Amino acid sequence: MIAGKIDLSKLYKSYYTATTTPAEVALDAGQYITIMGQGEPAGATFTAKVQALYSVAYTVKAIYKRLQEDFTVSKLEGLWWTKNGQDALKVPKNEWCWKLMIRIPAYTERADIEQAIGLVLHTKKLQVATEVRFEKMKEGLVVQCMHLGNYDSEPATIALLHAYMEEKGYEQDGLHHEIYLSDPNKVVPEKWKTIIRIPVKRKDD
Repeated sequence: MIAGKIDLSKLYKSYYTATTTPAEVALDAGQYITIMGQGEPAGATFTAKVQALYSVAYTVKAIYKRLQEDFTVSKLEGLWWTKNGQDALKVPKNEWCWKLMIRIPAYTERADIEQAIGLVLHTKKLQVATEVRFEKMKEGLVVQCMHLGNYDSEPATIALLHAYMEEKGYEQDGLHHEIYLSDPNKVVPEKWKTIIRIPVKRKDD
């Protein structure tokens, strides 16, 4: 039994923290519920899958609350890529591929995620919830930076990260990763905070 409510943003503070200048961080493994898709951010498909992911997350939370192992549902995250590795800024947004994620406590188990998916199907009739998966991920060494402002202005921050990588002799070694710390429904766009994270390795490795 775990006393109190677990808040992963406090338990894994370095995971949910970044500065406004590029820096290197070594990350441990974590576990997540995820859902994949393709299309424009905030489009119909994207919105439906965010809803399904959160519905499963809050149902998992309810299961563990009854077990007196309550936790705070974590921030939404996203891994982003394009087919054939094309520059995302050079293809239409409807061609963007993504994996949306919410980190969950280490004590949660696959069977409970599957139970939560079943409950969401039964109570909310969200068929897309069947696409939610339980996954473990370890990015290892990353270069990251806090982006301030709306999502359309991210390219400037991404350019800073790539310049830092070039200076330090790194190359990308995984998918572009974003953690959305601000609720767009409650915070004005110019104050949105997004951690942008790129897994890296030495160019000569």
